[in-house]
Amino acid sequence: MTTNPAARDDGAAPASNAAPVGTVPLGAPSVWLTRDDLAAGGRSASGLLLVSADAGSVTPAGEVGELTAAYAAALRAAGVDGRDRVVAALSGDGELAGPQWARAAAEVAAAGASVGPRGRLRLHHALESLGATTLVITPTGAMDLLARLHLEFLLDPLDLGLRHVVLTGEIASRRTMAHLATEFGARVTEVYCSPFTAVPLGWRSSESAPLTLLVPGSVGLAPLEKDELQAPPYASGPAELVVAGARAGEAVRTGQVVRVSGGEAIPAPEHTVGDHVLVRGVWVSLNRIQRALNKIDGVSGWELGVSRQGTLDAAVLTVTFKRESLVGNPMWRSRLQQSLKALTPVTIAVEISDRISETVSPGVVNDTRGHHLGRDRTAIAR
Repeated sequence: MTTNPAARDDGAAPASNAAPVGTVPLGAPSVWLTRDDLAAGGRSASGLLLVSADAGSVTPAGEVGELTAAYAAALRAAGVDGRDRVVAALSGDGELAGPQWARAAAEVAAAGASVGPRGRLRLHHALESLGATTLVITPTGAMDLLARLHLEFLLDPLDLGLRHVVLTGEIASRRTMAHLATEFGARVTEVYCSPFTAVPLGWRSSESAPLTLLVPGSVGLAPLEKDELQAPPYASGPAELVVAGARAGEAVRTGQVVRVSGGEAIPAPEHTVGDHVLVRGVWVSLNRIQRALNKIDGVSGWELGVSRQGTLDAAVLTVTFKRESLVGNPMWRSRLQQSLKALTPVTIAVEISDRISETVSPGVVNDTRGHHLGRDRTAIAR
């Protein structure tokens, strides 16, 4: 499946007052985009811009008041009120997610602070120092904090006094919400945010519940193999979440896949698809990995392995060489490691395959989490 070529050829940048991607109703789109298309106007776009960690997507941020209202609505949906003190311990694709949560919390709650995805001991100290009652964090970040409280700090999670835990930014493992609710004695809410701007779009209070959209019609469903919106009641099976672009008539495929069981409700995403893989809350571009490895002589193939054996995601790139002399060469390993560091802030370990292959083959993804379905949407749909 390909996107509409017209979306890339005009080179026009979104106006500075354009709505943030995904925050308005979809309407009837005539132009279909993917994440890679969102960087096309980056050199000429103006105003406050949201830029992904690898500059692979550039979108207008919109008005500050509109952004704050969206985050405030998500906090209210989670039950946060004037009694709460909110700490956001995360970063987003636009690197503004944490401060935006904190700004909104300052209006909805008694206090709001953004402390970033710091180490768990420092996060625990920050929560205690600020008297936090609400924690905004990724699902794996919350599970990692919980594990360290038990195993390393020998502390009771209930002693933190959290009333609310707000999860966002990742696909949570099964039973995460119920487990965190029991351990922290808190209400746990999952907020679905735009994968391009990190602006809240919907929420749910349990794993079995569908999304409640903050703006009706702002999220739609599309078949994996066709550029068309599905109309409710939705057909059972896999479908990709779609949001509105910055300009009228645009629809942007999110790369996130849901399992629809019929009806008019939109579920939360369970999978990803396409040329980007979600690792530790950051979208890693497979095409950029391929281009980087193409510049290194002797590489014939690679496999990106992603796992979640403990509480956090881990990524390993296994490279196959054409010549045996390169297998144990420390210079070539170093070139691989430096190339990956230049692509993404996510730590990706490098392993060298013992197998030699002179035949060049495309890179593949081995996601043992069960999240990434593949790079070819059409092939998956078949």
